[in-house]
Amino acid sequence: MIKLIEKHPVLSIITFSLLMLLPNLDSLVVTIMEARNFITAREMVNDNHWVLTTMNEVARYQKPPLPTWLTAISGMLFGMKSLFALRLPAALMVSFSGVFMYLVSKKISLSNIVSILIAFIFITSFYVVGIVNEAPWDIFTHGFMLAGIYFLIHFFQTQKKYWYHALIAAFFVGLSLMSKGPVSLYVLFLPFIISYSIVYKYENFKPKRIALIAFIILFLIIGGWWFVYVREMDAAAFEKITSRETSNWSNYNVRPFYYYWSFFIQSGMWTILAFISLLYPYLIKKVEDKKFYRFSFLWTIIAVILLSIIPEKKSRYLVPVLFPLAMTTGIYINYLIKNFKTITSKKETYPVYFNFGLFAILGIAIPIIFFVLFKDKLNGYWFQFSLLSVALITIGIFIFKNIKQKNIKKSFYGMVFFMGTAILFGLPLSNSFYNNQKFLSIATLTGTYEDEYKIQSYAYKGLSPEMIWHYGKSINIINSIKGIQLASIEKFGLLIDLNDEQELEKLQGTHTIEKAATFDMNYDSKNKSRLIRNYYIITKKSTFE
Repeated sequence: MIKLIEKHPVLSIITFSLLMLLPNLDSLVVTIMEARNFITAREMVNDNHWVLTTMNEVARYQKPPLPTWLTAISGMLFGMKSLFALRLPAALMVSFSGVFMYLVSKKISLSNIVSILIAFIFITSFYVVGIVNEAPWDIFTHGFMLAGIYFLIHFFQTQKKYWYHALIAAFFVGLSLMSKGPVSLYVLFLPFIISYSIVYKYENFKPKRIALIAFIILFLIIGGWWFVYVREMDAAAFEKITSRETSNWSNYNVRPFYYYWSFFIQSGMWTILAFISLLYPYLIKKVEDKKFYRFSFLWTIIAVILLSIIPEKKSRYLVPVLFPLAMTTGIYINYLIKNFKTITSKKETYPVYFNFGLFAILGIAIPIIFFVLFKDKLNGYWFQFSLLSVALITIGIFIFKNIKQKNIKKSFYGMVFFMGTAILFGLPLSNSFYNNQKFLSIATLTGTYEDEYKIQSYAYKGLSPEMIWHYGKSINIINSIKGIQLASIEKFGLLIDLNDEQELEKLQGTHTIEKAATFDMNYDSKNKSRLIRNYYIITKKSTFE
């Protein structure tokens, strides 16, 4: 198996990532970020809002539309209600990014084995896997930027076809800008440029200056036309949204400068090895390709510093750091593969034994613990649980056997397949924890009360993106119970938060009020109030009553 992977690395990366992600794309519930993006995609298709993008018929220009276009097209092909279809582009971008992690690493390091390690570390990192379900467009902007960086490295290193590489690089960098604006330009591209210039420098660059200018102009055109168009066509909304977004950088979700300095934890099961790979004074003396290690180390640290400068901080913003971090981790693991059998220092060997041994134990223990604690939840899921148990126990024993023999390469692939197995067979079990007995989907509203009473529904003071998504179409938002928009309506439905129900008293003299249902979109027992709305049928009283 390992020889096959090393012989066909690109095909192996694509096959593994797709087998890990695709079978259960529709297993998890829609998150708030997904809902926003999916609503925008739906309104592109249903309302033709492809360029002037909207969410619930309100302008949504916070992010450029390329990822939403891809999501909308996938929905058109496979069904706009299909979570598989809507999550498919993000899953494919994980695979795309994994391939370019391999290509970038191989282009710089020239080592096939190290590049394969790096690619597999990246696609099995915790937040890279998690990003498919959360569906922020980060994987698109950083994946396209990585492709641009790959062709830019060609541009820097070769004196042949440099115009071709400059233009292709501009194309992908432009796509990155069209995915999330200049975010990746700042946190992935800029640290790369600084690190590359320090370590590898630029030789014979004078003939390429015009091509470099063309690169900059082209990626600005590809990545910037949408911003210019929207600014001209809907200036007021664009400026309002831009001002709010800019203000958020300094006023929203503000965290201290050091907030990101546990960033290596986001690599998940590689955390310990990733941390050791950042011990520069220790590892620089050990690794073969010192230039590549110095470059990837600088890229990682500079990216974290640049992120830390911005007051607004969220854990998912660390995704671009996982790209170079996978490189430092892969370099360290390659060192272990070649030298672990001869290392005598317990300070060096114990952390490695602990890391691999921990997941060997987890592979054996997880099925047992899960059965003991949650066996009452497994009705209907015994087949999936059996597959997960057999696979994890087998992998756990495999890792134990190989770490005992100091075979780091096989232990590494055991870890990779541990993650793949956990996602492939374990993700469907998450549905067994959806235990809210009061759950009632708002998706049923159209086919029941609205059709039965032939009425239109309104939402008082807004509705959570998840509920709007499941509702299936845009919904009118009202901010006043006795607003002019309701004055002439004989009968309508109203979704209202439990804390706002006292507002209904304003209609008691003029309307009859009948509670019809409580829509509770909490799948588990967390009971988030933003996912609960009472639904009332409100009828205007006759003047003769």
